[in-house]
Amino acid sequence: MSESNKMSGANRAILIAAFVLLAAAVGYAVWRDSVRSTIPPAVEGGAAPSDQLAELEARTKREPDSAEAWTALGAAHFDLGDFGGAAAAYEKAVALSPESAGLWSALGEARVMGSNSDPMPAAALEAFNKAIALDAKDPRARYFLAVKKDIGGDHKGAIEDWFSLLADTPQGAPWEADLRRTIEQVGQIHKIDVTTRLANTQARPLTANEMPVAARAIPGPSRADMEAASQLPKGQQDAMIEGMVSGLEAKLKANPADVDRWIMLMRSRMTLGETAKAAQALKDGIAANPAAAGRLKAQAQLLGVPGA
Repeated sequence: MSESNKMSGANRAILIAAFVLLAAAVGYAVWRDSVRSTIPPAVEGGAAPSDQLAELEARTKREPDSAEAWTALGAAHFDLGDFGGAAAAYEKAVALSPESAGLWSALGEARVMGSNSDPMPAAALEAFNKAIALDAKDPRARYFLAVKKDIGGDHKGAIEDWFSLLADTPQGAPWEADLRRTIEQVGQIHKIDVTTRLANTQARPLTANEMPVAARAIPGPSRADMEAASQLPKGQQDAMIEGMVSGLEAKLKANPADVDRWIMLMRSRMTLGETAKAAQALKDGIAANPAAAGRLKAQAQLLGVPGA
């Protein structure tokens, strides 16, 4: 009997919904309600998805050796539900950047989502195993490998792995709530009591490198500022946000050694859904501050910046 037949369609649907939520929260599969995050500045705005894809495809032709270009194309295909196209692009990306655990796990996810029969194709499992070999802490690969256990009938083992992932999850990480929900749902499906353990399990404290910059030393907007901004029309809000981000970029041009501002720029881009620009900010920040590469990458991973 194939593994795909070992669980009901309803259970599979619940699992799919759960890990789609998690992967989206982790940020590697990026904001699925829009492809704006992967669009170069020249084509942002009112372009149709087909035009956006055409520009991204044109970029890969101009820059065939750019893992970032292929990653952006893969993310755009994934956002549009074209998982086969996403997998093909991610395959190009990992060939160019084979040491990126995040790219391997993104490829694995695309292969899972593109499979109509097997909930964990062998090619997807291979990609997740490569991600884990590169980074044993890769959260998405760990998550999907636990899904593999659950599909294979080892429900308790899967739940144990998810609890282990939860224990390694930094406080406030964007995937924490969805991971807890997955544990709860799978426990309910298979009549495994996880309620007390979930209630008693706390995410680990943030390390210094993981502590969000805005919470550590850089002042943010006051409550009054936020309330005032919320009353503005959407167009004015967008203009305000763009002005703030442009101001950050201008300050970084004047002082590229300001590591905190690079982190703030990544955070701003991720908040706007501009993940390709966030990835570029990480790249530029490391180029300007090679001694701070570890800190920049740690912050980028917390924010869910692709390729961090």
